[in-house]
Amino acid sequence: MTSSPPPVSANRSLWLGVGFSFAFTALIYLLAGRLEAIPKAPDTGAEHYYWKLIDPTFVTRASVWVLYIAHQVAIWWTIWYAQTKVKTYSGNLRAVNWWALGLNALFIALHLVQTHLFYDGLAQDVSIFSSQGSVIVLLVLVLIMENKRRGMFFGKKAPLNQEVVGFVRHYHGYFFAWATIYTFWYHPMEATFGHLIGFVYTFFLMLQGALMLTRAHVNKYWTLALEVTVLFHGTTVAILQGNGIWPMFFFGFAGIFVVTQMYGLKLSNLTRGLILAAYCAAVIVVYAGRGWGKLNEIVRIPAIDYLLVFAFTGLIWLGLWVAKKINPKLSFSRNPVSEPA
Repeated sequence: MTSSPPPVSANRSLWLGVGFSFAFTALIYLLAGRLEAIPKAPDTGAEHYYWKLIDPTFVTRASVWVLYIAHQVAIWWTIWYAQTKVKTYSGNLRAVNWWALGLNALFIALHLVQTHLFYDGLAQDVSIFSSQGSVIVLLVLVLIMENKRRGMFFGKKAPLNQEVVGFVRHYHGYFFAWATIYTFWYHPMEATFGHLIGFVYTFFLMLQGALMLTRAHVNKYWTLALEVTVLFHGTTVAILQGNGIWPMFFFGFAGIFVVTQMYGLKLSNLTRGLILAAYCAAVIVVYAGRGWGKLNEIVRIPAIDYLLVFAFTGLIWLGLWVAKKINPKLSFSRNPVSEPA
């Protein structure tokens, strides 16, 4: 009689997944020399994306769209299965986690092969703003979900409709999976520094999704790291582009950390004060030389994100209200998935 395999800790799997993410990103870098000879179209303006074929064919387009759709549907299925069949949190991996991890690893490898055989990502057919926008919406939905735990403004909760918050918490996985996988397949596996950081970030997000209904999925340090990574990615890409607007990204996302995100950690008032002071000092140093007339840069990203929090909350509430008018039996107040202990 065979015994069942020993349980595997989700926390251990998290660290192994992080290691895989860095290792595969290194592989992308090592193989990228083969892509240098591929001609790309000249820059045509703000919406231009450089890394795509000049003369795409049906085959090059189909290669990425078929794999993207297969990846997307497969991961959506694992989310549906977890929420309808598993429902409870655990410290160890369950079968659905193994499926999700395996599927993501498979499609990550297939994307590398597809890039080297056919090159093009989804960028050939869709706007760069759709990829960027999907990640922005993801980050805003995180602010909505975390409002109850850490507040929105210096530890104070925003007056968000709780039915909306519950709806977002229950169904966010489907949108997050779309935003992550869509962005992943948008880009060919090139090895510019911006691409490499972006791929590490999308690998992390896939890992987070695959650890659904485990305690690693709700580890506050890990989830905060995912949120803060966008600060480094956005700032680095802006520096590499040489457009001079890197402070907008750095101080914008750092401002969200100071106003909202650090309150999810058990920091003393002194520590929070020191972080705020360091942020203000950095602003003074940079803008003393940059010019105080540009100081408004630092509030652009936080202002947009916080406005979107209330806009999305209102739109989702309206959608739920319409749905309940059409079918009065619908209820969005009860989450069929248990909260983690």
